Amino acid sequence: MGTQDVSGSEQCPFCQIVNNQTDTEVLLSDDELVCFRDIQPGASHHYLVVTRRHIENCKSLQRDDIPTVERMVEMGRSVLERNKVSDLADIRMGFHLPPFSSVPHLHLHALAPASKMNFKSQLHYGPQSHWFITVSGDLLTYGGCSVPAK
Repeated sequence: MGTQDVSGSEQCPFCQIVNNQTDTEVLLSDDELVCFRDIQPGASHHYLVVTRRHIENCKSLQRDDIPTVERMVEMGRSVLERNKVSDLADIRMGFHLPPFSSVPHLHLHALAPASKMNFKSQLHYGPQSHWFITVSGDLLTYGGCSVPAK
């Protein structure tokens, strides 16, 4: 439904990054995920973790995508740690709900320090945002996203 094979869409900028068709610096990658800096950072540290497989958005997630989301979170934490973010309690990780996604390809935002985000960033990524849903301790609860519980 909301997924395509590894090649994804030729027009999708994240598929182009995944397929090494841009000069974007990849910070971390594996067989399933790619991590790079956000070009419009909302915090001192703002990274995106994207799937190699083209998934439209968080509402396209299915039960079998839960391990993928868990690995996205792990990679987000890892890139923050590698970039010397010492207070992992002061981070924001989550997804924008459609139609508020700038790129229609599933991407996890990993931001730090959350406490130092400016007003505009708080509107886009903060706890009062109605279109940014966070990944919490219960990885299966994503606000408006339809990831079924185990």
